[in-house]
Amino acid sequence: MLWRRSRARAAARARRATERAADHIDERLPLYESGGLLRKAFPDHWSFLLGEIALYSFIVLLLTGIWLTLFFHPSMTEVVYHGSYRPLNGVRMSEAYESTLDISFDVRGGLLIRQLHHWAALVFLAAIGLHLLRIFFTGAFRRPREVNWLIGVTLFLLALAEGFAGYSLPDDLLSGTGLRIAQGIMLSIPLVGTYVSFFAFGGEFPGQDLIPRLYALHILLLPGLLLALISVHLILVFYLKHTQWAGRGRTNRNAVGKPMVPHFTASSGGLTFMVFGVLTWLSGVAQINPIWAYGPYRADVVSTGSQPDWYVGFLEGSLRLVPPWETSVAGHTVMWNVLLPAVVLPGLLFAVLYAYPFAERWATGDSAEHHLCDRPRDRPVRTGLGVAALSCYGVLLAAGGNDVLADTFALSVNALTWVFRIAFVLLPPLAFMVTRRVCAALRERDQERLVEGEETGEVRQTIEGGYVESHEPLDEERRYVLRSYGFGVEEVGDAEGVEEPASSGDELGRRPSR
Repeated sequence: MLWRRSRARAAARARRATERAADHIDERLPLYESGGLLRKAFPDHWSFLLGEIALYSFIVLLLTGIWLTLFFHPSMTEVVYHGSYRPLNGVRMSEAYESTLDISFDVRGGLLIRQLHHWAALVFLAAIGLHLLRIFFTGAFRRPREVNWLIGVTLFLLALAEGFAGYSLPDDLLSGTGLRIAQGIMLSIPLVGTYVSFFAFGGEFPGQDLIPRLYALHILLLPGLLLALISVHLILVFYLKHTQWAGRGRTNRNAVGKPMVPHFTASSGGLTFMVFGVLTWLSGVAQINPIWAYGPYRADVVSTGSQPDWYVGFLEGSLRLVPPWETSVAGHTVMWNVLLPAVVLPGLLFAVLYAYPFAERWATGDSAEHHLCDRPRDRPVRTGLGVAALSCYGVLLAAGGNDVLADTFALSVNALTWVFRIAFVLLPPLAFMVTRRVCAALRERDQERLVEGEETGEVRQTIEGGYVESHEPLDEERRYVLRSYGFGVEEVGDAEGVEEPASSGDELGRRPSR
């Protein structure tokens, strides 16, 4: 009995000490307020994982990048190679290229980490691109998330620059060819192109300053900007709450899903290890960027069949498709065949991406808040525009490898180039029209399912001798979703007696509309 009393007194003292410590911390930090965040609801759908994959790939990039900085020498000073890769022994090369060879062949685990870094960069950019597409096609960029859309587009732009900077650091023949193209793009800018090129390269191409400057951008400025914008992006996701698909109990005034702790944290932690594992597996079995096969960069040599990474492949294709148009004005030559595809086209692309949320709000007159995701079929114009843009990107990406395609399939490069030029003009409007028709057909099909029910596959003969197919009614959940999307019923929820999830199920977080 005495033992039980002493144990109860000890527990009470420990509880009071914990409360005092918590009060002490709360006086200096918002401890009690942040406790509510632990129960914040996160909707559960596979398409919402794309942003998480991008985040975890970025973490892999940071970890592997820190390791690589310990061994990489960002210098263009010329040296003679005497290392483990014997085919290049005695060859003159830059210190940057030599150190990359040393990482690949002489540092324990170096090749694995190099390839892990490269694969993570590709997955990072792909995940951001797919995440932006998901947001675009579901309308998750609308009020009040316009700022988060702008941040996402900026993140994609910075990730492109970060990928190109890292791709160029080894100073091999393939990356040097890309830098040569980049210099041509700089020179195509009217009036200031020469000055831009001289500033970037520190003089005539290739100069001695570019690799150190790219290195500073790659490990300091661009990662710092990415980290800051990712932090702001996540804060806004917390503040504005996540979008969700329509369903019973889900309205524009709440968020239904897993609570942050422990459910979302556990599933997100599992996804983290899956991303790490898949990237490591890829790095071990799939070779990427074998710089030793290309050799060191020489300004008078271009490797056969050289192709950039996929995320800048559309620029390569656009450069190959524009005819050799030039104009001379007052002694200055304007190279339209470089300026239009490599400067004007990317500028227009990102200008449209930045302006689209505001342009759609102006065109539709819809300035209300939206927390429920659209189905792409319910917004045929937006979906058609997105598919048309994707068809443009696909044509340009394929055109970037027109020489490889022509050699592989024994075709004429000139004929293939003209096919891509025609496709670039005709395919986008065709894709837009077909997509609108497909969206309309899918909506008609949804209406039939709502009225007639789901087909069972059973056919019976009527007394008149005809044949009819039997149907069975849709379940209540599917009828609710179709009515919400198909007939514009945005919020049925509690008005129809929908029961909110209790603590035993998914967490329902509420936040009033502003």
